[in-house]
Amino acid sequence: MNPELFELDSVIQWPDSKNCTPFPGFTEKSASEVVTPPSSDSNNKNYSNCFSVSTTFGPKADWHSHLPDITLVSFDSLAFYVHSHTLFAASENAFGSLLPTAAFDANLVIRVPESSAMLNIILRTVYHMPFSEYHSFEDLSGAVGLLPVYGMHPKSYILKDTHLYMLLLSYSPTLPLKVYTLAAKHSLEDLAVSTSSHLLSFNLSTLSDETAEAVGPEYLRRLFFLHIGRLDALKRLLLQPPNPHPPTDHCGASGQKALTRVWALASAYLAWDSRPDLSANLLESTFAPLIKDLSCKICTENLNTRIKDLSFQWSQVKCTI
Repeated sequence: MNPELFELDSVIQWPDSKNCTPFPGFTEKSASEVVTPPSSDSNNKNYSNCFSVSTTFGPKADWHSHLPDITLVSFDSLAFYVHSHTLFAASENAFGSLLPTAAFDANLVIRVPESSAMLNIILRTVYHMPFSEYHSFEDLSGAVGLLPVYGMHPKSYILKDTHLYMLLLSYSPTLPLKVYTLAAKHSLEDLAVSTSSHLLSFNLSTLSDETAEAVGPEYLRRLFFLHIGRLDALKRLLLQPPNPHPPTDHCGASGQKALTRVWALASAYLAWDSRPDLSANLLESTFAPLIKDLSCKICTENLNTRIKDLSFQWSQVKCTI
């Protein structure tokens, strides 16, 4: 049993737990609260007869207007005191058919076959509470996958600006494919759109069959079209050379043809090695060296104008699905 999963400022012992080994940090003073233990004929023998209590979902938490009437105990023996009316309102299947449909005693204890990390995320999502501690992406993803099991649609709870949405989005820069896959699997449109910009540097040819299947045809198609669309847009933008100017004594038609030619060469280089995540700075740095070879002030001004215009137009190309 991993003690790091417990919040140990309060610990409960069953009345018949004299032979139970206390958790790390257990003291006699902290064992003052007692709840009714589950019946001895329970068929799940993996639960301990003593457990610690969640600091957030404690029996006397002051963040809710009503006292809790149900205690949920996780697989690794962490107790969460919650409100039946809140769970009934959130769930379409009585929280995975664990909640009683008939009248029950207010000290009812229900064992949940999930770890405390999973149950904590699920309950914070139900109660629309912020996440004050670290959660790995694997835990978050696992909890999102469990929401349907307990009668909740992920897309109804993971909306833009919700706590869970923001926490998942924080992983987008480092785990974009995993976040996008999770979003696609559960039709989390806002999360998929926001994450897709972080996948512009991803080589789609390396996408595994397993991941492609997990993403699904709709969001996979949209990701491919994002990459293809940006590359096509870049090629169209590069086709337009700097504007010509009327011939002068210092710069005739041959000089402007030379400028068009070097622009075409630089454009061909970018088009050949172009990527959906090509930066505006790289665009400018590719064309800027052309300026030093120009002796005509008008050509120089036109080239500068074209480079700035190209950089701006590229920055306006859609970068999300």
